[in-house]
Amino acid sequence: MTDRSLVCTILGAHDLRVEAAASRPLQAHEVRLRLGAGGICGSDLHYFNEGRVGAFVIREPLVPGHEASGVVVELGSAVTRVRQGQKVAINPSHPCGRCDYCRDGRFNLCRSMFFLGSASVFPHAQGLFREAIVIGEAQLTPIDEPEISLGEIACAEPLSIGLHAVRRAGEVLGKTVFITGGGTIGCMSVIAARMAGAARVIVCDINARALQMARSVGADAAVPVGGDDLVALADSADVAIEAAGSPAALETCLATVRRGGRIVQVGTLPARVDFPANSIMVRELDYVGGFRAEREFDLAVQAIRTRRADVRPLITAQLPLSRAREAFELALDRTKITKVQLVAG
Repeated sequence: MTDRSLVCTILGAHDLRVEAAASRPLQAHEVRLRLGAGGICGSDLHYFNEGRVGAFVIREPLVPGHEASGVVVELGSAVTRVRQGQKVAINPSHPCGRCDYCRDGRFNLCRSMFFLGSASVFPHAQGLFREAIVIGEAQLTPIDEPEISLGEIACAEPLSIGLHAVRRAGEVLGKTVFITGGGTIGCMSVIAARMAGAARVIVCDINARALQMARSVGADAAVPVGGDDLVALADSADVAIEAAGSPAALETCLATVRRGGRIVQVGTLPARVDFPANSIMVRELDYVGGFRAEREFDLAVQAIRTRRADVRPLITAQLPLSRAREAFELALDRTKITKVQLVAG
């Protein structure tokens, strides 16, 4: 690998650039990777479209990308966790391990979280959409199964989000789980609910292709918004997972979950939402958030490497990093794609 390699940066809304940049020397416990595959996430699209994700605003050039795999090309002098030529999954979360939330085991709420590809801190936590990635070995999980592709490995992070959402839902064994949004996170939530023993998983979306994808990964039913099938589901689900990031979807969850049920908010809603909050009180609903993931990343990697979780149907397209703008534009079109990934080249 040359000293200079391609890096994708976003400077603001619709200001995406791919340029060559130097790769720095390794420290003792660091590893240099060649990008295997990097999935374009909804948050990456928000940065591209709006220059922000909620309160996280781009204030300097940001390298996006937090769901990726790589191939080891160089080891720091003290590295023992991986070896040259090995495929690896990359955990984008780097909690401090010292704050009160970390001590309580809630690492995703760390007060000093360094989450790759995020403008949540300044200077920003630069991400993984680069040909040459330098990262600490502690954030890498080696993958030796030859049949598991780099694209599949890159899906470990979004799968961990689905697994965390289902864990926040509580016990779902034998229960009905209703999910709004048949995009990547909605589909990963389908897979996670199945792994947790849900008896019935139903997905709702406005997009016919998204509904088809939800069925392909295990949904029992996929119902369009506005149809009679959705109306008939009122007051029927034990758990609802809002993965669409839509106020209307949240209202659908409120209407669909049964009295005493639980709603898990995973999608990113607008900063302020007008919704029938009294429904939470009079129907005694639990309304909780699901933010990133805690220990679920390792479980996601294991599920993918054994294909207990088969994420292959969700990978729609892979484009070289040099065509990052084209990839981002493609990823915005939900009528054609589910997951677009960038690869080295």
